[in-house]
Formats: sequence, C-alpha cells, structure tokens
Amino acid sequence: MKTLRRMLQLCLLLAPALFSYRAQAQTDRIKDFNQNGWYMYFGDHKLTDKWGIHTEAQLRRHNIVSDPQQFLLRTGVNYNLTNTAMFTLGYGFIETHPYGDFPAAGKFPEHRIYEQLQVKGNIERVGLQHRYRLEQRWIGSAAADTYTYLNRARYMLKATLPLLGTTIDAKEPFLAVYDEIFIGFGNNIQRNIFDQNRAYAAVGFKFNDAATLELGYLNQILQKASGTVFEHNHTLQVSLFYNIDFTGSN
Repeated sequence: MKTLRRMLQLCLLLAPALFSYRAQAQTDRIKDFNQNGWYMYFGDHKLTDKWGIHTEAQLRRHNIVSDPQQFLLRTGVNYNLTNTAMFTLGYGFIETHPYGDFPAAGKFPEHRIYEQLQVKGNIERVGLQHRYRLEQRWIGSAAADTYTYLNRARYMLKATLPLLGTTIDAKEPFLAVYDEIFIGFGNNIQRNIFDQNRAYAAVGFKFNDAATLELGYLNQILQKASGTVFEHNHTLQVSLFYNIDFTGSN
C-alpha cells in the first residue's frame, strides 16, 4: 500500500506537466487537408520460374484530377525465393509538384533505390500479403541542383476477401484493405522520424489471370520535415494490376 501511495503521489505531481506538454504539442501541430487522386499501374512479369521484372507507373493529382501532385515511375528485378516469397531490387523516379496550403518552393525530383520482400499467405478465405521495403532516397532541391540523402523503412499488411466463393477467381469481385507505415532514419532526418501512414479500403474485380482492377479510398497522414505540419490527404485510388507470365506455365 505504501508503494502504491507513492506511485499515485508521483502521478499527481507529473500530471500537470504531462497535460501541459500534450496541450503544447496539439497547439504546435498544423493540419493540412487535401483531396487527391492517384491513378496507378502495377505489373510483375514472370520471365522464368525464379526471375521476373516489376513495372509501375503512377499519376498522382491534387484536387482529384485538376492539379499535378506527383509522377512516379518504378521498376525492379524480382526473384522468387519460394512460391509465397519474392525479393525485389529496384529503382524509382519521382517528381513532386507544389500542392496544399504548405507547398514546396517548386517541383523537385527524387531518385530512389529500394529492396523489398513480399510474403503471401492466407487465413481461411482471407488472403494476406506482407511487404517489407527499405529505400535509399536522393531528394533534389527545388531551388538548386543539390540532393539530400535519406533512408526510409516501410511495412505494409494487405488483406483481400473474395465476395463469391472461397478464392478470388476470374470475373469475380473482392474486397481489399491495407495499412502501411513509413519510418525515416539516418543522419539527415529532421523531426519527421514518423514519415507517414496509409490506410486503404477498396472494392476490386479480377478480369482474368493477368488483369485486376481496384477502386478505393486512401487516408494518408504525412508529417512534413518540420515536424509540425501534418497532411491529412483523402485520396481516390484507381489501381490496375496487370501481370504477364512469359513462361507460359499458366
């Protein structure tokens, strides 16, 4: 009882300071709300039983369609470790335009190398995909021909649920959800170690073994380098997945 009493006294002494800090943090935080549209293509193309290539293009628009936000091209080499695990080494180019109430000084480029592991599985009818990604990023300046080097780690968990039957087959709809968290690390990270979080829900349709379409909503919370501005981006996502098997095994 004596120890419990001391703990309660300590909590009472610390409470004003904790509430003051929380209030100050809330006061310092600035929210920037945006409506965006992301229109995307993804392809994993099998060349042999073990090797393949990844192709990807994304057109990201501010105010759904009217204004530019980002343009992204990404490619990579896939290696199938097992039937359920795939490693990818790749490169991405991203061009970002000023948008929102706290825009960048101008458009700027980014060159990115990434290493990725995808692991697939299922729990009864629910398909699961874990994606682990490390990124080495060279971000250009809008004002000068200089680059800043940053590191980032990402983890995504995606689940899919067939709406007809127990598996997602051709000409059938399904539901998809995912959450992905981004963490920055390294010497040049400022106050945004937490980089962003993406929460997503969609309805999908599998046309055939190669083509799948998803139409969904993405809630993106992104912390800018200052650490005080948080973007709350409500985003329409249209995603086409088109995977070609050049081995002819399917």
